[in-house]
Amino acid sequence: MPTTQKLRCQVERIVDHGEHVYTVELRPERSAPRFRPGQFLHLALDDYDPSGFWPESRVFSIASTPAQRDLLRISYSVRGRFTARMERELVEGRQVWVKLPYGEFVIEDASDVVLFAGGTGITAFTAFLDGLTPELGSRVRLAHGARTASLLLYREMLERRAADVPSLQRFYFVERPDDESSQIGAVPGRLSVEAIWPHITAPSQVTFYLSGPPAMLKTLAADLRRRGITADAIRIDAWE
Repeated sequence: MPTTQKLRCQVERIVDHGEHVYTVELRPERSAPRFRPGQFLHLALDDYDPSGFWPESRVFSIASTPAQRDLLRISYSVRGRFTARMERELVEGRQVWVKLPYGEFVIEDASDVVLFAGGTGITAFTAFLDGLTPELGSRVRLAHGARTASLLLYREMLERRAADVPSLQRFYFVERPDDESSQIGAVPGRLSVEAIWPHITAPSQVTFYLSGPPAMLKTLAADLRRRGITADAIRIDAWE
């Protein structure tokens, strides 16, 4: 298991997706330690003095792949005081601190998996999905929900992977449908188990991974349990 490291980073790029949702690319002062897809980092806005305490920070899934250790990518939605401060203060060239890696939300793809992602919760899965190869034997089904089609982050990467990996199947859900959501075949409404259940073969042999807002995850997990899925087959990465 890699030892966690504290790294100063420079904000290299900020993408404003609209509706207070952002993707931030960070250039660390040296290569980041090895991490696994699904792990997360702590981000601090205030300067860190190694002789003192670690400043206030928040956790974010590492959306970039482990192969790209010279650039770290996160995505966030403004929810609360810290992320509101990120929205105000982060600019390209700004210095921040991170510490990583943390977390055990790592997908085991020896058997079929179903991934449920709400909003920026997709970042818990992007490194795993981007690393899929055409030879993958197990089936991977992704269900991603967002308020609008433009907030289905990392969709271009997902479409590229789906074109290369026959065993990857994706479903999109959009709460406010528009022409774009119709063009991509998104299901109108909130992310749900019911909508993709007919596409899941042998559900008792599938592991389900859930990432997103806690209220949504509670609803999805309860629905899976009602359908006979055992608790040990439901892995949850809850965030506020």
